[in-house]
Amino acid sequence: MVLPVVAIVGRPNVGKSTLFNRIINKRLAIVEDKPGVTRDRNYAQAQWLGHKFALIDTGGITWENGKIEDEIRAQAEIAIDEADVIVALVSAVSHLTDLDERIAQLLYRTKKPVILAVNKADNPEQRSDIYDFYSLGLGDPIPVSSVHGTGIGDLLDKIVSKFPKDLDADNSKEISFSVIGRPNVGKSSIVNCLVGEKRVIVNNEEGTTRDAVDTPFTSSDGTQFRIVDTAGIRRRGKVYEKTEKYSVMRAMSAIERSDVVCLVLDASTGIREQDKHVAGYAHDAGRGIIIIVNKWDLPKKNSSSGKDFEQVIREEFQYLDYAPILFVSAKTGQRLEQIPAMVKAVYQNQNQRIKSSVLNDLLLEASKLVPTPLVKGKRLRVYYMTQVAVNPPTFVVFVNDPELMHFSYQRFLINQLRDNFDFTGTPIKIIARKRK
Repeated sequence: MVLPVVAIVGRPNVGKSTLFNRIINKRLAIVEDKPGVTRDRNYAQAQWLGHKFALIDTGGITWENGKIEDEIRAQAEIAIDEADVIVALVSAVSHLTDLDERIAQLLYRTKKPVILAVNKADNPEQRSDIYDFYSLGLGDPIPVSSVHGTGIGDLLDKIVSKFPKDLDADNSKEISFSVIGRPNVGKSSIVNCLVGEKRVIVNNEEGTTRDAVDTPFTSSDGTQFRIVDTAGIRRRGKVYEKTEKYSVMRAMSAIERSDVVCLVLDASTGIREQDKHVAGYAHDAGRGIIIIVNKWDLPKKNSSSGKDFEQVIREEFQYLDYAPILFVSAKTGQRLEQIPAMVKAVYQNQNQRIKSSVLNDLLLEASKLVPTPLVKGKRLRVYYMTQVAVNPPTFVVFVNDPELMHFSYQRFLINQLRDNFDFTGTPIKIIARKRK
């Protein structure tokens, strides 16, 4: 289904992210009582009285002289272009400002439905003292309190009444994948190249991306994807700033709601301990993984450079031996077109099911190759195997005593599954259960 799009815009620190979180009923956008915390557009799905819609939270619009301010304003303007309905948010506490008036002039030119909401109207006096905002020419202002939830229902009633009536239906399945890595490895540049527009802010300053930004796009073969560009993850012990801590939480949440995770490494700086911690998060979550080595245009190379770097990756990430490796350059576009196809292939591998009869034929052949382990004079007996889940593929093996299932034999069974079926990019789980 094609959802109507609602964008929340306004100057810094009027409570856009708090309103965003209130409407979606989750703490998704970073909220902190200082201007400029939200930089990129942040997407989420919301619903009201049976009406589903996509909601966009934007960074505070300013006209100050500075590159990051220009980028934030550009991101907000893109969100305005995407939106079917715009919520212009102002503050009852700080009253009408010159910046509010300048933003209103920007919204006049969109020719789109604009709803004026006066936030931080927490008490009756503030809710009645909103007459100054009529001068913006954006219609009747709606007093709301994003913190306490006052007036949110009236605002949502107004929003859904402005939705276009002719949206087309589309029931195809999206494949969701996230782009993770330590700060400044080029995650946002990869996203921008994949979706064909400047979707997230790119800056050499570490930590430019704060929120996880969901972006739908369609590949050349018609497959629908949803890509999440996450804030750069640092080790837990290195997360000092409150805002950055929430960014790590957002990235972890993005991993949890992804089908596939693309782990981005920096070819110019090599592998660091932080990369291993980032990879561990995705592996522990059981997601499909692709290792992407970005900035491959920078290091000096010879005929064996790719093979040598791949060997280092395999040594440093031994638990990710199932993950395919792709060398790319977001700057030159080298091999970026292969990413959607790889994500699709890993997604299909994650979701394949193997018949129990085929699995038990494999189990019989495996027992001929390697005898089951003998532990304290007692031998493991394996009776039956069946697949119980996908994403990741999970298999239950019924045995005489689960305590006898040594890790090495479990690993042997996983290798047998990989040798006989294509599980490239996805972890495999084996669960031993006692046969009743």
